[in-house]
Amino acid sequence: MTTTAGLSTEMREMMIQALRSVCQRDMSEDRQLELDERDEFPMEFIKELLSPNVGLHLVFLPEDVGGLGGGALDVCRVSEEMARIDLGLATSFLAICLGTDPIIVGGTPEQKTKWLGKIAEGKIVAYGVTEPAAGSNVAALQTVADRITDADGAVTGYRINGTKQFITNGSVAEIYTILAKTPDGPTFFVVDRETPGLSAGRHEDKHGIRASDTAGVVLEDVEVPVDQLIGGVEGEGLKQANAVFGYTRLMVGAFGLGGGQAALNRAVKYAKERIQFGTTLIEKEGYCFKLLVPNWVALEAGRAYAEEIARRLDGGEDGLQVEGAIAKLWCTEAGNQAADDSIQALGGYGYTREYLVEKIRRDVRITTIYEGTSEILLSIIGMFRWKATVRSKGAWYEEQAAALDAIHAANGRLGADLVAAATRDLNATILHCHGKRTATKQTVQFGLADMMTSCEIAGSFCRHAAALAADGHDDAEGYAAMSRFQAQRVLSDVATGVVNCVVGTVTSDDTEAMTGARGFLAGLATANTVAAHAGQFVDAVAITGYIKRKVV
Repeated sequence: MTTTAGLSTEMREMMIQALRSVCQRDMSEDRQLELDERDEFPMEFIKELLSPNVGLHLVFLPEDVGGLGGGALDVCRVSEEMARIDLGLATSFLAICLGTDPIIVGGTPEQKTKWLGKIAEGKIVAYGVTEPAAGSNVAALQTVADRITDADGAVTGYRINGTKQFITNGSVAEIYTILAKTPDGPTFFVVDRETPGLSAGRHEDKHGIRASDTAGVVLEDVEVPVDQLIGGVEGEGLKQANAVFGYTRLMVGAFGLGGGQAALNRAVKYAKERIQFGTTLIEKEGYCFKLLVPNWVALEAGRAYAEEIARRLDGGEDGLQVEGAIAKLWCTEAGNQAADDSIQALGGYGYTREYLVEKIRRDVRITTIYEGTSEILLSIIGMFRWKATVRSKGAWYEEQAAALDAIHAANGRLGADLVAAATRDLNATILHCHGKRTATKQTVQFGLADMMTSCEIAGSFCRHAAALAADGHDDAEGYAAMSRFQAQRVLSDVATGVVNCVVGTVTSDDTEAMTGARGFLAGLATANTVAAHAGQFVDAVAITGYIKRKVV
């Protein structure tokens, strides 16, 4: 029988309510704006969240060291809620989670008991990986850990030298997990703040998330005993970091959802009150269809996918790093677009600090950069899904399309047939580009990855809408309309993406290649998408009504 990790629904909601209560009491919008303006880290407030009164960090920690043993779904829900309140605060907690992960994944039993026990007591943690010359390319790190040996040649400790950059909680952390090069490869060490030679570097004056502390960390002849090498074996650092990417990227994806939703909710409330030319803005189709509906649907689709992957992780499934990349890419890009359009939706008010949307837009921008830039994620998705498609001779995406056919057969109102058609065209395009030896070109790889992401997100949304319909959920009709809307969007996205990937690598004077490209395109379902868009405005009206009911 499959066991599922995580909290009960009641416990998770209790933690979220505790978070809301303390934030309503101590973190008003005026206080958030003050912290942003002063570029100030709210130490007392963070310590309150880490105190026994709230214990929010316990969600991330195993039960055997005093944590609550929360799963991926719990982390997603709590992370989104924190981001809706303030992304700077959420980022500080991300760093605690990140800094803890190498110990959870690779620590010895003794290390887990000692260090996770301290973290459970409320210690602030920093994750020391990024360097001036090693951002996305972690393997290029230059921090070095030299062995310290006794007279018999036995290793007794390590002397660490290097500089870390853009470290969240860098100047306020009490415990650091530091990645450094040892003779046998990159290795994590746990380092106490009071260790001689460790100091904070320059504080970063950031565009957004100014309530979080971001600073360099300088290590000058920092000596640690051998028992602070995480796992006790050199060279395991990159493996330990990669092991949690599926998990931590879901967390950042939830940040994108939370930030985008916070901005969009403010835009909807404004639209319900602001009267222009005799009616409220929420009654104006052009306004809603351009600025509200597409963003609301994109966030809902991203949420459905992220939570689907979280449930798979909680069910014990491994190897979901690509899925984590897809979730982060979609959810953070959707969050950025929602926040940007929310500024537009508020007009001049959106551009002022008073309405908070301007701050949210600056805050959410970081989510497409940290924990893997969107471009790095496109490379990961494109490379691994291309390989999976070629190895399976197209079965990887054909199986997904067939499953969507089954959903459509059971419920023809969700647009699953359109997503299936788009998925099959994507499949054919991957194999076509592989045959033409263009699939490894970075621009083509990015284009394929965008289509892969759109198809997989839309497919998940169809599954979510189908489950709600089967359960007779009160929101089933709203989700059916959103699923159809997203299905039409993915069909258009794939139609455009296929042309770019197939024709973009062909020169206009290569008659034979152009003829082949035209022939390939003519055989695809996306060659004619006109009929598929029937009813889109009707669905947009229904979605607008759904949004009006949800935001009060």
